[in-house]
Amino acid sequence: MHSVALAVTDGMLQFELSLAIEVFGSDLTHLVDPWYEFSLCGPGTVRLDRYRLEPDHGLDHLPHADTVIVPGWADTDVDPPVELVDAVRAAHAAGARVVSLCTGAFVLAAAGLLNGKRATTHWAHTGELARRHPDVTVDPDVLYVDNGDVLTSAGKAAAMDLCLHLVRLDHGSANANKIARRLVVPPHREGGQAQFISTPVPGPGNHPLAELFPWVLQRLDEPLTVEDLARQARMSSRHLGRHFKSLTGTTPLQWLHAQRIRHAQELLETTDDTVDTIATATGMGTSTTLRRHFHRTVGVPPDTYRRTFRSHTHSRPERDTSG
Repeated sequence: MHSVALAVTDGMLQFELSLAIEVFGSDLTHLVDPWYEFSLCGPGTVRLDRYRLEPDHGLDHLPHADTVIVPGWADTDVDPPVELVDAVRAAHAAGARVVSLCTGAFVLAAAGLLNGKRATTHWAHTGELARRHPDVTVDPDVLYVDNGDVLTSAGKAAAMDLCLHLVRLDHGSANANKIARRLVVPPHREGGQAQFISTPVPGPGNHPLAELFPWVLQRLDEPLTVEDLARQARMSSRHLGRHFKSLTGTTPLQWLHAQRIRHAQELLETTDDTVDTIATATGMGTSTTLRRHFHRTVGVPPDTYRRTFRSHTHSRPERDTSG
């Protein structure tokens, strides 16, 4: 069972911390089994504005975790606690995957884990991060950056994108989609490491397109048009577009394209099917068309994506669990 430790101290941001607890600290074994072994690690009782947290372990437990998550740091003008910085550095040295959400990147930078690496944080603080840590290549235009053993996210909702990215790496895209639907998160926004994030389908409900979404997902191999979708939904194309925008934040064709790419990702992850076979199964027609659209949307060719995903899921580095 993969263990996740959330590092908490006074001065953390509640939103990002809560996201991490909701994703990794909830019992989701009814969706994905086994799920994560989760723990809060801090230097004692932690105060977060009106809230108080009682950690399960001290910060010295971080090196025993497979993944360490550092939530947002509230006051970036104040250096993070030395005890926290040292513990995060020790966890990375022991082989843990270290993740920062939002301004938690300042903690990772203070620990020296971002030196020579590309990283991001909340757009309002990217300039300050670059100024204080000139050895870090700060990218203000992406949702998150994955350097393998060190990952950073932009602010607020981008933290959820990165959390789902971790689930995808550890449990595959199909299970990441299950978690996304449970959390009722909006469709993934373009940018950054978009190749590793799925576009979730709105969950079942009483909305006008409740029956259309599963109908489409069962026919991704067919050359569907907006008119086909409107006819199935028994509404005009214009009316369909308004409902799509409201429910998914995008247009019918953009959503359909995203579902084809998502399905291609799943097939690349879970099968040994050729790109030609996957092109047919996803309605792309030819391997040339699939390669073009996949590369444009995901940022890497299908073959590279398959190798990258499988190297992430099957080639974990050994960790030092002594002491």
